[in-house]
Amino acid sequence: MVARRLADESVQPAAFAFTAENAKWAEWKIGLYPTGRQQSAVIPLLMRAQDQDGWVSRATIETIADMLSMAYIRVLEVATFYTQFQLQPVGSRAHIQVCGTTPCMLRGAGDLIDICKSKIHPDSHHLNADGTMSWEEVECAGACVNAPMVTIYHDTYEDLTAERFEEIVDAFAAGKGDTIKPGPQIDRLTSAAEGGRTTLLEKPSAKRTKFVPPPPPADAAAPVAAAPAPTTASKPKDVSEEAAPALKGTPKGAKVSQAKAEGERKAANASAKANGKPNKAMREDATGAESKAAKIDGGKAPGKATKAAPAVGAMTTSAAKGKAAKPAKAAPAEVNPVAEKGGSAPLFKAPKGTPDDLKLISGVGPVLEARLNALGITKWSQVAKFTAGDIAKVEDSLSFKGRVARDNWLAQAAALAKGGEAEYIRVFGKKPR
Repeated sequence: MVARRLADESVQPAAFAFTAENAKWAEWKIGLYPTGRQQSAVIPLLMRAQDQDGWVSRATIETIADMLSMAYIRVLEVATFYTQFQLQPVGSRAHIQVCGTTPCMLRGAGDLIDICKSKIHPDSHHLNADGTMSWEEVECAGACVNAPMVTIYHDTYEDLTAERFEEIVDAFAAGKGDTIKPGPQIDRLTSAAEGGRTTLLEKPSAKRTKFVPPPPPADAAAPVAAAPAPTTASKPKDVSEEAAPALKGTPKGAKVSQAKAEGERKAANASAKANGKPNKAMREDATGAESKAAKIDGGKAPGKATKAAPAVGAMTTSAAKGKAAKPAKAAPAEVNPVAEKGGSAPLFKAPKGTPDDLKLISGVGPVLEARLNALGITKWSQVAKFTAGDIAKVEDSLSFKGRVARDNWLAQAAALAKGGEAEYIRVFGKKPR
């Protein structure tokens, strides 16, 4: 990814201001976010400023940062990260972004770039002679099915040929861009087939009729219902024949066989005592799994147990030798992220009295305020008196190196501790946050 930097100072305007209409819109947009979260409006405001001036200047970034009580570097990070923001002047009538990703390249994007070079400027991000046109190559613009395509401001122009694109460039250069219809430049709707629909062409009927199978031939013999096959499954203890009609058809002989099999099964179970010996009646090749130490009640079959007995064979080898089994390690207690080295004691002794609103310090939100309170920091005066050692402990505990100095916490806290919001306004010339 190429480095994105602000334009040279020679082209930077001295100041930026929203128009009256856009300033009213910006105020409304900021108000949509909850208290303490107004900085989330940074992208919409940057986009509105770009729509107004065509690009994002250094003065634009600083003005929006002041509006949102953000450090300049924070807004600069946003503007330079998202390629939708133009960081230098663009054509006053059109800035053309040609998609150069694989689908568009395979469909002729190279020809579109050649046209931009010949009609606008040989190099991207350069204005034409009268400053009305500029161009650049971009990554996927999101209409691969309609390749090749270009984006001009908020609109896309798709399914382009070299001839059609030349017409579009000439129209915008002449100030007649509004005469060009955005979207596909061929006869199709969005990404549908060219020339209109090719499937589902029949008009659906107003009412669907229920399907009725045709009657059988007159000479066809009536089907005879087959008798149900006898079941060999044993009757469940809690199911009556009325609740299970299939049991009614069981022959008497089958019932006798079932009773015999049930008796043999019970007898086999009775001999399967927990005496450490395998039950040969149940499985002839059984070898046994439990040791002498695993016998229950000295090898006698338990009666009605009052306490749950451990499963046979579930004890470890060390238990069989008489050694106490090691208890499973308990899950480690969650480390306290706001206490020194994971300890439970706060780093600072919180002063008595109602805590101050630390969120008035720029750079401190509700979550960070709660974490500072957990450290024992509840007053502006505490922050104002931070020593270098205090700052190091706080930043190490909360894992944000350099933030206290970067956001100027000490000066802000000193003003708030001295005279609240009024003193803050006097010192900094604006309301806190």
